[in-house]
Amino acid sequence: MLIETSKKNAICFDNSYVLLGSRFYASVKPTPVERPCIVKLNYGLARDLGIDLEVIEPEALAEIFSGNQILPGSEPLAMVYAGHQFGQFVPQLGDGRAILLGEVIDNSSFRRDIQLKGAGLTPFSRQGDGRAALGPVLREYIISEAMHALGIPTTRSLGAVTTGEPVYREKVLPGAILTRVALGHVRAGTFQYFALQRDEKALTQLADYVIDRHYPVVKKVPNPYLKLLEEVMDRHARLVAQWMQVGFIHGVMNTDNMAISGETIDYGPCAFMDTFDQTKVFSSIDHMGRYAYGNQPPIVQWNLTRFAETILPLIDKIPDRAVDLAKEVIEVYPERFQDYWLSGMRRKLGLFTSESEDEALVQSLLDTMQENEADFTLTFRRLCDAALGPELEGSLRYLFKDARAYDKWALNWRVRMSHEVKTPDEHVELMRQANPAVIPRNHRVEQALEAAVEEGDYGPFEKLLEVLSSPYVEPVGHTEYMLPPKPEEHVLQTFCGT
Repeated sequence: MLIETSKKNAICFDNSYVLLGSRFYASVKPTPVERPCIVKLNYGLARDLGIDLEVIEPEALAEIFSGNQILPGSEPLAMVYAGHQFGQFVPQLGDGRAILLGEVIDNSSFRRDIQLKGAGLTPFSRQGDGRAALGPVLREYIISEAMHALGIPTTRSLGAVTTGEPVYREKVLPGAILTRVALGHVRAGTFQYFALQRDEKALTQLADYVIDRHYPVVKKVPNPYLKLLEEVMDRHARLVAQWMQVGFIHGVMNTDNMAISGETIDYGPCAFMDTFDQTKVFSSIDHMGRYAYGNQPPIVQWNLTRFAETILPLIDKIPDRAVDLAKEVIEVYPERFQDYWLSGMRRKLGLFTSESEDEALVQSLLDTMQENEADFTLTFRRLCDAALGPELEGSLRYLFKDARAYDKWALNWRVRMSHEVKTPDEHVELMRQANPAVIPRNHRVEQALEAAVEEGDYGPFEKLLEVLSSPYVEPVGHTEYMLPPKPEEHVLQTFCGT
């Protein structure tokens, strides 16, 4: 059914990926759904994209965001890529349930992809049904928008609709479609797909596309492909450092889930820690802890190495020299990550300056937190108040099983703080900008999803989104969102949702 949207196009597409040619994708239209219904639209993001949703009737919006109606200028496609999944290489993956509708130029002149997730079968669906359930769609909406509010590079959620059709997982669930927005969907696995075929022409074409779109500055250097590797390395070192600073666990850091743009992408079995634990795993499919919280930095380096391998022929025609040049870049990663991580951790502790013992001070706190089962987010947030004086650290001490362990660490912290020249209020302000008061705690997310899926009640979902939109501000009247779960509320596992 074609519904009139407005006298002007709702979305002004300006597509570039489709120009790479059919080797890079399959043209495919979304599979129509029976009764699409809008669950949530992100009007703020839409305005940033130059999209005026206000002029479109609700029925038409449901048709657009379900893929039932293809707007003028849209050129739907499913991207092809390969990838290492839990360390095992799969030569062809691709968008099995996602369809890229096209690209827009946003109000900041950035090119952004608009993609539907759960839009039906594609040539890359393998044995999947190409659909998504409501729970995982709402979960990605919550987590991705929370990450954006935290200031962490991420894909965003523009809209969610129910389809009026069931999907079949362990049980029958309501179907849904997410509209996702990204700076780009090219992945490390996209390069791996063409490297496996030894298609140097396609690799060059893809690398040039990525440079033009995401890293135009590298065109000015003598070896742009080596510089591309360095820039991708730098973005991901910064990204994973930001994850670590808020206790985020991605859960499935396969190379096909590593966006070359440097954004957090593919929110499946992701979660935020409550009790601090370097070995924490939530994903039900990560049986060996490959993507545990503390393993994330070295896994990023492993993924970057796989990406580097794909562009060696572009870096230098002499293989040994290409390897040496790429190796030099990859070996910089641990130091680069450490710099980003320690800089962020200094801010979390209220430190404006740097001293050689700072890393030991940070690590000592983390060790003490793990040994005493302290809540990650709440510990750092209450440190903000403690920075005003030891008389304000009462509630903080009792986050630790042995409060004396905290006391011992705090003595060293206060000595270190005494080396600073800022006022206590300035330290607290720095800390409150670095330590969120609220995160999408797993039990709150699950409560919101259960209410929506089981009862059709979207109130908890909306309230959670509202609170998470200002994560560095303590929610007046809703401080319960700051608290860790009660024993009966703990979420022990998260699921991919595919």
